[in-house]
Amino acid sequence: MINDNTHAPATIHVEGHRVQAAEIAAVCNGEVRYSAGRSLWFTMMFTGAVIGGIATATPAAVALFGISTAIVLLFGHSLGSHRKLIHNSYQCPRWLAYLFVYCGTMVGLSGPIALLRQHELRDFAQRLPRCHDYLRHGSGFWRDAWWQLHCDLQLDAPPEIHIEAAVANDKFYGFLERTWMLQQLPWALAFFLWGGWSFVFWGVCARVTAGVLGHWLIGYFAHNHGEMHYRVRGAAVQGRNIPWTSLLTMGECWHNNHHAYPGSAKLGLFDGEWDPGWWVLVALRRVGLVWDVRLPEDLPPRPELITLAATALDNFSPDPALE
Repeated sequence: MINDNTHAPATIHVEGHRVQAAEIAAVCNGEVRYSAGRSLWFTMMFTGAVIGGIATATPAAVALFGISTAIVLLFGHSLGSHRKLIHNSYQCPRWLAYLFVYCGTMVGLSGPIALLRQHELRDFAQRLPRCHDYLRHGSGFWRDAWWQLHCDLQLDAPPEIHIEAAVANDKFYGFLERTWMLQQLPWALAFFLWGGWSFVFWGVCARVTAGVLGHWLIGYFAHNHGEMHYRVRGAAVQGRNIPWTSLLTMGECWHNNHHAYPGSAKLGLFDGEWDPGWWVLVALRRVGLVWDVRLPEDLPPRPELITLAATALDNFSPDPALE
C-alpha cells in the first residue's frame, strides 16, 4: 500500500516489490495506443457541438449549455467524482453521494470506477521520481492532446489497483460504470422534446465536449504552467495553480494546493483563491447534509512537502465556518 495521505477508496502496489526502482519501471514502461472507443466518443460529441451547435444556436440553447455544464462540473466532477468518490474528503448521506457521482458521470469522461482507477494510477506515478509522459502530461501540448483525448496508455507491467470493496461492489456505481455513455440518452430525449435539436446539440454534445476538453486542458496546464506555493520532494510532477480559471473549474484549478494536501476538501487555501466547490460544501455542512470535512490541518504530516517561500503561509485562509 502507498501512504498517499488521502484516505482514498483505492490502494495501489507493485506485486512482490516495494522497491522504488520496480515502482518506477511499472509506470514508465509502456506504449500509448489509439483507443477507438475513446476517440469515437469525443469525435462524435465534438462534431455535434461544432456543426450542430453552430447550425442551431439560439440564446436559450446556449443558456442551457452554460447552466447544465456548471451543474455537472460543480456537483458532479468537483464534489462528486473528485472530492467525494476519489478522495473521500467529506461525508454525506449515501443518496447525496449517489446524486453527485451521477452528475460526475454526466460530464462524459468515463464511468466512476474507471475514473477512480485512472486517478489512482496517475496519483501514484506522479509522486515517483519518474513516470511515463502520458501520466505526467509531459509530451508537449499537441501530442498530449492527441494522447489524452484519443489514446490509452498500455503499461507493460502495470501496478495493481485495488478499489475499496464498498465502492467496487456498489451496485449503483457498477450500473453507472456499465452505462456511462448511455446515461446521456435520457437527457438528449428530454432536451429534444423540450427544445428540439438545438437543445440536444448544446445541452448534450457541447456540454460533454466542454467537460472532456476542459478536463484535459486544465490537466495539461496544471501540471506544466502556473503558480506554486509548495513542492513535493522527489515527485516527478508538481501541481500548478491556474488562478484565472477558478470559477470555470469550480475550484479544481488550485492543483498545486491539491498536490500538497490531496485529502483536503478545500482546494483554494489562500486569500483570493476562489473555490466554488468549497463554498457549496460549507453551505451543505450548515444544513447538516455534509460532515467530517477534512482540511490540511486534519491530514497526517508530509515530510516531503516543501513550502517554497517563508511568507507563503502568511495569507493562508483558515476556515471560520469549520472552527
